Amino acid sequence: MTEDNHAIVVQQLTKVFGSFTAVDDISFAVKKGEIFGFLGPNGAGKSTTIRMLNGLLLPTRGEGQVNGLDIIRQQDQIKHIIGYMSQRFSLYMDLTAEENLRFFGGVYGLPADRLRARSAEVLELVGLSERRQETTGKLASGLRQRLALASAILHEPPILFLDEPTSGVDPISRRNFWDLIHAMAERGVTILVTTHYMDEAEFCDRLVLIYQGRLIAQGTPPDLKAEMPEEIIAVFPDRLTEAVQVLKKLPLVTKVAMFGAGLHVVATSAPEAELVLHQALNAQGITIRSMQRIAPSLEDAFISLIERAAS
Repeated sequence: MTEDNHAIVVQQLTKVFGSFTAVDDISFAVKKGEIFGFLGPNGAGKSTTIRMLNGLLLPTRGEGQVNGLDIIRQQDQIKHIIGYMSQRFSLYMDLTAEENLRFFGGVYGLPADRLRARSAEVLELVGLSERRQETTGKLASGLRQRLALASAILHEPPILFLDEPTSGVDPISRRNFWDLIHAMAERGVTILVTTHYMDEAEFCDRLVLIYQGRLIAQGTPPDLKAEMPEEIIAVFPDRLTEAVQVLKKLPLVTKVAMFGAGLHVVATSAPEAELVLHQALNAQGITIRSMQRIAPSLEDAFISLIERAAS
């Protein structure tokens, strides 16, 4: 089932818990050395999919392969050739950074000499060489995040699963973490990462959008944005909440959403809509600070695709 250039192949994968279908008949393939993003809201089925792929859960139906190994019949072998970093950072808070690596190296079965060498390498890679003797619980969340990554790649796995790896860390730490991810991908590591952050999804080579357990779209970030046929007008009025109510009633407008200090207005015809927007807001005494047509963001596309799937 796995082609030579694919590290992961999934076909009609399904997971049912009682009467609840967490993952519903999804299929996708991840190329070797690719950063592949799983994008969706909390509870969409992203983590359940990863747990089936890394051998922690058996699927109810469907099939899949990870590095040529069957996810049903070869679970134990899969666990030895992947790295897995969960959003909870599976670290021991009362151990030092170096002691955590020593523990995980033992779990992976690394010989003592190799473990010493690899610990030094990964600590250097994630920028923690100078903090190796510090107790993990005393490290800032961004540093613990890097240590969790170091633990996941200690045994040099060809495939890395990252489940919401930047949840709860500050924006600078998130960006630094993605620099590390790209550095590993350049070395040939295949990375499957789940996220609900739209800005992070832009860093992926390809994405799948998952909603209520179903795969609703897949492709590169530009491909997904191109699936949105409507035009978007960015409007910055002085009375935001009132402006939303006014614009929602206009026939040319299909959707209005708040984006920071302004609005994204989705319209079937932007040139006609711009004039109508001006007239409608001015009639209510609402001042428009600025208005311009913009290209859809990934968040715009995601919302549009979810609404299309739900209709």
